[in-house]
Amino acid sequence: MNPSFIQVTATVIFAVAILHTFLVSKFAHIAHKYPEGSFGENFFHFMAEVEAVFGMWAFVFLVIMMGHEGFSAPVHYLEALNFTEPGFVFVIMAMAGTRPVIKLAEKIIVFISKLIPLPRKMAFYVTALTAGPLLGSFITEPAAMTVTAIILLKNFYSKEMSTKLKYATIGLLFVNVSIGGTLTHFAAPPVLMVAGKWGWGISHMLLAFGYKAAISCLISSLAIAFFFKSELSGDFQLRADNNEKMLPPWWVTLTHVVFLALVVLTAHHMVVFLGLFLFFLGFTICTQEFQDEIQVKSSLMVGFFLAGLIVLGSEQKWWLQPLISGMSDQVLYFGATALTGITDNAALTYLGSLVDLTESAKYFLVAGAVTGGGLTVIANAPNPAGYGILKDSFGADGISPLGLLKGALFPTAVAILCFELLPSLG
Repeated sequence: MNPSFIQVTATVIFAVAILHTFLVSKFAHIAHKYPEGSFGENFFHFMAEVEAVFGMWAFVFLVIMMGHEGFSAPVHYLEALNFTEPGFVFVIMAMAGTRPVIKLAEKIIVFISKLIPLPRKMAFYVTALTAGPLLGSFITEPAAMTVTAIILLKNFYSKEMSTKLKYATIGLLFVNVSIGGTLTHFAAPPVLMVAGKWGWGISHMLLAFGYKAAISCLISSLAIAFFFKSELSGDFQLRADNNEKMLPPWWVTLTHVVFLALVVLTAHHMVVFLGLFLFFLGFTICTQEFQDEIQVKSSLMVGFFLAGLIVLGSEQKWWLQPLISGMSDQVLYFGATALTGITDNAALTYLGSLVDLTESAKYFLVAGAVTGGGLTVIANAPNPAGYGILKDSFGADGISPLGLLKGALFPTAVAILCFELLPSLG
């Protein structure tokens, strides 16, 4: 097909935005050359915010569209898009980052870690990076990313930790969260995009994807833990909480879990889950003695990132769809893994759902999409949440995209082998 001016423009700007994500550390470095508080420092710090990249370039795209097609064109374009996923990620991230949810997840991870015959620090590390991502199949991947990243920040990143282990850990986290949501049909964004149309339920996901994902998460976590055993040996104590805040009682935690469950159940209905979020905010105000400050700003920034990705990604169909439809199963598998590194994996599977595919092609498309979900920040919708939580631990220049890619290569290879070689049981 012959792409239109708008499609070509969107693709060029999309490529520029991807390039921008690889340059954020450079912009952060430039910002330090300007006087503190100056326009130059603030401008380049803004350019270094990876969560703002796609929203920023989406605005440029909309301005060009307005100049080419008139003032009303961007309005009609935006109204035709579905921004439910960014809204859902914003709400679920803000709710999952609360003290009661974090404490509940910590208790679950501590309990499981005590059953593992490894040094306590290593056992907690392995459990956090296995059980945490797998919880994403039930509380959704954005929630699992938020909870696990906060636990890692509190108990590992805030302590003495080598740069190599930092990158290996964040790469492992991103990959495991991406595949860890495949035990069910409602938790992983790339699965959500196709499950209804293709008739995939919980049993299919568990038997065709889920058990393989669990095995991959465990193998990768154990391998990296043993590789860095000198840093992860010895006893371990959870980082103490702020004594000014009391531990949440069971009824507060239960209420948070109920709110999370209701938001998950209404994930496709933005009006409903935003209303639930307002009630949730009211509840946290009434129980503020058991709460930390709700992370509204960081959650909004992640939502902004995803909204920008939708604005630009929606116009990539003209080249992605023919590319996907012309691939064999194996080429599709590895091609989807590679393409996920430069585009959101949910967008990739959505475009694949528009093409007539065999059952095996459907499997390999989704397997490749979730497998490659840790290679870059933009590869999987929850990644910006983990990035935003952990980025300050990597120093003034933030997280290097190349460092993240290197850290994700090993767990990605393990996931590729598990989804390729293990049989589907359904």
